[in-house]
Amino acid sequence: MIVLVPVYRPGDRLPPLVSDLRAALPGARVLVVDDGSGPAAAGVLRAARGRGATVLRRRVNRGKGVVLRTGFRYAAARHPGHDVLCVDADGQHLVPDVCRVADRLRATGATTLGVRRFDGEVPARSRFGNAATRVAFRLATGRDVRDTQTGLRAYPAGLLDWLVTIPGDRFEYEMDVLLRAVGAGLPIEQVDITTRYHAGNAGSHFSALADSVRIYRPLVGFAAARLTGRAHPGRVPDAVRPGPTAPAPAGVDAAGGRHHPGR
Repeated sequence: MIVLVPVYRPGDRLPPLVSDLRAALPGARVLVVDDGSGPAAAGVLRAARGRGATVLRRRVNRGKGVVLRTGFRYAAARHPGHDVLCVDADGQHLVPDVCRVADRLRATGATTLGVRRFDGEVPARSRFGNAATRVAFRLATGRDVRDTQTGLRAYPAGLLDWLVTIPGDRFEYEMDVLLRAVGAGLPIEQVDITTRYHAGNAGSHFSALADSVRIYRPLVGFAAARLTGRAHPGRVPDAVRPGPTAPAPAGVDAAGGRHHPGR
């Protein structure tokens, strides 16, 4: 299994997270993909590499969707046949919950979401935003996904080639993945996880206005396609395992050395 950790301006929680993940998931490879954080992040990323992570660095900040696709391409090319488990680096995800999501994927072979319960001390905007998006998703698709914006997700290896074809550069990418999975009739497993925020979620790079607009745009498009009878582009090609090992994707540096132009 590949544990993919997308980061932008990561904090000091990243190196111990790498150690905890490697200890809790023996045999798993931790892949950190940095979204153009610049020189200021060099020390933290070097420390993560020292704890055993592979670190890829994009030169230009492009958004979480670009970073996730970079990680999926790398995993499919360098480690074919391995499932990918995505974990946020901001400390929201407890390692036992990460393990439970990994176990559910292994047991079912299906895309698995770690869904937050939004109980306890949760910022009001996060609680309201999740509730509103959950309702909108159910109205648009007829499926109940309890946490559409969770960053804790596990994908079977056979979907990686499909995942890199899905558009969306920023947070809307993860919404579009869910919409297209529903459109394709793919099963989606859901595992309850602990909801944990640090300092009122101050470390989040989510823009309440701009990113909310980006997230709702594909929802509206899906709903419109459903109402008019047009097919939504959700078809997944016949399940195929990733191909043979290939060079690292353009725009990343697996060794953390010279940066290549990121596109």
